[in-house]
Amino acid sequence: MAVRVNPKLIDDLEYYGAQDVIKCYHCGNCSAACPFSKEPFVFPRRSMRYLQMGLEQRLKGTLEPWLCYYCGECSEECPRGAEPGETMMSMRRWLTAQYDFTGMADIFYRSWKAELLAVLIVALLTGIGLLLYGFNWGGGNLSIYDGPQAFLPSSAIHTFDWIMGGFLLVLLYFNSLRMWYFVVKEQRVPKIKLSIYIKKLYVLFLHFFTQKRYSECERKRPWILHLVLMLSYLTMLILIMFFLRQVQDGPAIDWRVHTFGYLAAIGLIVTVILAIRGRIKKTDPSHKHSHESDWMFLILLVIVSVTGVLQHVLHRVGLYAPANIMYVLHMMGVVPMLVLEVPFSKWAHLAYRTFAMYFSELEVEALKQQAKAQKTIDVARQAAQAA
Repeated sequence: MAVRVNPKLIDDLEYYGAQDVIKCYHCGNCSAACPFSKEPFVFPRRSMRYLQMGLEQRLKGTLEPWLCYYCGECSEECPRGAEPGETMMSMRRWLTAQYDFTGMADIFYRSWKAELLAVLIVALLTGIGLLLYGFNWGGGNLSIYDGPQAFLPSSAIHTFDWIMGGFLLVLLYFNSLRMWYFVVKEQRVPKIKLSIYIKKLYVLFLHFFTQKRYSECERKRPWILHLVLMLSYLTMLILIMFFLRQVQDGPAIDWRVHTFGYLAAIGLIVTVILAIRGRIKKTDPSHKHSHESDWMFLILLVIVSVTGVLQHVLHRVGLYAPANIMYVLHMMGVVPMLVLEVPFSKWAHLAYRTFAMYFSELEVEALKQQAKAQKTIDVARQAAQAA
């Protein structure tokens, strides 16, 4: 099969944050320094080579950028200053756009103005919709927060959340299916039996909830912060999707659910502050360069966290009208973060990296079985020749 070359691939990756790629002359220091670079996944060197040679289809089908956690050792060891760690980060953004069948991720990563405009439009529509519902369609009262005649009753918000969740699941399902097609089918990976898919399912849950591979990096602090951020966000999502009525009841505090909410809020705020501080001070290798999408992600998290805390405080002290207005502002941050950032930008990495760990385990297992089968054939052939 002919190999197609895209001579403009390096130029394309610059929109996604790739820097100084042409400086790389493949000495191999980066792969030698990386604790995760081992057969059959040797990176960043191989991915850098694909990029320099314009091998777009090979790059689209590789898992290696997702197996990198940007500890920064490769960039520190590079004698040419080619920034392989940042290039791998740019590849992850580029791959997110390749998996996305809608094309929205490509637009957002190429233009921060387009992403900002989309966020503002969705936020504005969310605010208008909630205000129209509260004042007209729902027949509520701005001075009532929960119960009968509430301005934004939890039952209506709960229905809205589930519709939004269904929309996200559909998008992530089809995009993850495209990822599987690029990685498994187009790259002609050895046939993977159904039993292997089932046997390795635990990998999805293990790496999603623990970020186990990240914990093996020499620097533990980034893994801890990343894990706290992810678990805090996931806790908030579970509370909203399954315990919204208990969360919104009040003004008395239901410690069975609010304890988790408080811990998650603290986790989100602390990790976001540290991430912003790191990107401003540029102390860690992973914070040395910042793409516009990184800032959009952090800004939305700040808005959602701060408005969520203020809304909760206003509700608990009995200021129901301000609490309802703050809740509208909170949702104006939540909705664009969920419907835009989760499937098309930074949050999508959490799903794709988890699937990458799963697919890599499948590939390794398939290669082992292929080697075992080939060894059996070789032994039988030698026996036949001897006879």
